Amino acid sequence: MIAIIGLVLGIVLGVVVQPDVPVVLQPYLPIAVVAALDTLAGGLRASLDGAFDSHVFITSFLFNVLIAAFLVFLGDQLGVGSQLSTAVIVVLGIRIFSNAAAIRRLLFRS
Repeated sequence: MIAIIGLVLGIVLGVVVQPDVPVVLQPYLPIAVVAALDTLAGGLRASLDGAFDSHVFITSFLFNVLIAAFLVFLGDQLGVGSQLSTAVIVVLGIRIFSNAAAIRRLLFRS
């Protein structure tokens, strides 16, 4: 319940304050958002499985975002930023849809 309240407060704060993302960080924002969504889907799945651990969730959240951003940074340094960004999005997208399918099976017992 605390996570949902924090999410709602974060969304409201973002809409009210409307922060500007520095130009230097803009290439990393979409990847960080997808990495965060992957972690949220994994946390929801773990919660429904009865295996949720808040310490694992928080560390997974931070590490997923940092690793995804680092891969994009590395791709930019190697001159293949868009290709590596696409690869990261594809991998995280597959994980999100895999977790979504597992959540659906758990919720609807199918």
